[in-house]
Amino acid sequence: MATIGEIAEVVGAPAPSAAYEILRVSSIEAATPVALVFATDAATLLAALNSPAGAILTRTALLQPGASVAAGQRALDFSDPRLLPVAEPRYAFALAARFLESQEPASPAAKDSATRIHPTAVLGAGVQLGAGCTIGPHAVLGDGVIFGEACMVLANVTVYSGTSIGSRVVIQAGAVLGSTGFGYARNSTTGEYIAFPQQGTLAIGDDVEIGANTTIDRGALGETRIGAGTKIDNLVHIAHNCIVGRNVIIAAQTGISGSSVIDDGAVLGGQVGLGEHAYVGPGVILGGGAGVLSHKKVRGPGEVFWGRPARPLKQYLRDLARLSRS
Repeated sequence: MATIGEIAEVVGAPAPSAAYEILRVSSIEAATPVALVFATDAATLLAALNSPAGAILTRTALLQPGASVAAGQRALDFSDPRLLPVAEPRYAFALAARFLESQEPASPAAKDSATRIHPTAVLGAGVQLGAGCTIGPHAVLGDGVIFGEACMVLANVTVYSGTSIGSRVVIQAGAVLGSTGFGYARNSTTGEYIAFPQQGTLAIGDDVEIGANTTIDRGALGETRIGAGTKIDNLVHIAHNCIVGRNVIIAAQTGISGSSVIDDGAVLGGQVGLGEHAYVGPGVILGGGAGVLSHKKVRGPGEVFWGRPARPLKQYLRDLARLSRS
């Protein structure tokens, strides 16, 4: 629970003239007078204004003289006291949701103990948990695993020894962190494979979120590292010795081969594949299903790459058009 004025302060909107309480965030369709909604374009803003929502986050640029839903349709009502203009409504909505959640009264369980461990969880020797961590049912934390503060580990997560995790990290159900990498040495005479040593570590930065059934291997001899603020979807695999930068987005069913590097701010769509020792530059966007071959590099902040092998979007579309004419 918070006042509309408190929400405006959190998201950086001008102070509203009204003064009343907001209890939750909501979709426009399910909005009530105590709900906060957001609108990113004129059509959704009109829908929000016609809803009973108690507060509306919207893009500042939409509240300019002459803005309307479309040619011939009525102008938007800028005088509505529920409007909270911001630069990025979707981001402000997420900030407000986090703030509202933080205002909820603590449960009796939270008051009894700063750190909560489900009775079915298994903790190895020397595990270190920062204040405010929650360890869910049937989670297994190996010897010497280290967590920062306010981490959430959900059901059936396994964290192997040699893993260190920062603060405010969320690990969804079934994830496996710090497992042995897929590395083998081959005898060229007999064809026999034997396991290459996998005795490195895994380091995960602050504010990382890891999706359900995602797996991240430890380094072989060195370190696998996931940078602060990175968000990883469900069913992603990151192999040994990979370095993932800060604030990277990785969507579901992506597979990243060993010793690859993904630089800060990159975005990987669903089912992207990276060969070993591949490099994705800062801010690069790889569209769904794109593939980067082993030892190859894709660069260009904000540039979109698509296809297998990945190439700049304009080139990919030209190639596709040429193929369709052949």
